[in-house]
Amino acid sequence: MDLLAYIPSPSSGVIHLGPVPLRGYAFCIIIGVFVAVWYGGRRWVARGGQVGTVADIAVWAVPFGLVGGRLYHVITDYELYFTDGRDWVDAFKIWQGGLGIWGAIALGALGAWIGCRRRGIPLPAYADAIAPGIAFAQAIGRWGNWFNQELYGKATTLPWALKIDGDADAGRVAGTYHPTFLYESLWCVGVALLVIWADRRFKLGHGRAFALYVAAYTVGRFWIEYLRVDDAHHVLGLRLNNWTSVVVFLAAVAYLVISEKRTPGREEIVEPAAVEGGAAESGAGPAAATEAGHGTAAESKAGSGGADDAAVAAEAESAKKP
Repeated sequence: MDLLAYIPSPSSGVIHLGPVPLRGYAFCIIIGVFVAVWYGGRRWVARGGQVGTVADIAVWAVPFGLVGGRLYHVITDYELYFTDGRDWVDAFKIWQGGLGIWGAIALGALGAWIGCRRRGIPLPAYADAIAPGIAFAQAIGRWGNWFNQELYGKATTLPWALKIDGDADAGRVAGTYHPTFLYESLWCVGVALLVIWADRRFKLGHGRAFALYVAAYTVGRFWIEYLRVDDAHHVLGLRLNNWTSVVVFLAAVAYLVISEKRTPGREEIVEPAAVEGGAAESGAGPAAATEAGHGTAAESKAGSGGADDAAVAAEAESAKKP
């Protein structure tokens, strides 16, 4: 019996939830965001933060990240939208694919900074909490490329090759190619596990868990980008995203080194409001107990005083009798 010698691609990029059509790319992005917020929230609470804080800040970070990711893609691949024969309106069709992780992280960080300032929370601590969740989200989001049959690698006959259907309009040639979406998805899962392990082992703080995620991701992105065959701008023989990976990797490593020297250890308090709230609640018990104790003592004293007065009155009455 012949075994399947390739990974099939879906015949359609649309998932139907009953009567509601949902594009596979958008579905993967949405699921990834939920996973990142859910897991980031768990890590935040474990660090001493409040429930719901990560989700509240994500309300700022996610929209900024989506806009940033789309802007990076449109700017670096402008010829897909603003050259002869192209429709610039397609630049707004995010569901068709096209999100640059570099722009998403950059503007997403700006949105997170705004949300953190509104709640009086240090951005580095928040970034450390959500770092592995972002990696998991990327791992899920990459499957959106599978639905769209895009961003695959060089031709190959390996058993895990990705089968691509021919489409002249999309510029696809039928064949089997390296499933770079799968490579990056698996790499992101590994990055997430690495950050989780290192954070537990070395008690990373002050943004260092996030920096480790960035450094580890860029290493994988460099070699995966090298395999891709889609059109891209080249600088000195390398794709633009390769150079971006190098620059971001060096910046992340520099941050790790400098941060460790300036602020070693981990933050003891990540959300002041959570500590203040906990102190207020714990303070209520002793205060109430003290007040109760004072009341009991007062009642006892009053009762004792009443008994003494009765005794004095009895002695006076006895003295009057002959």
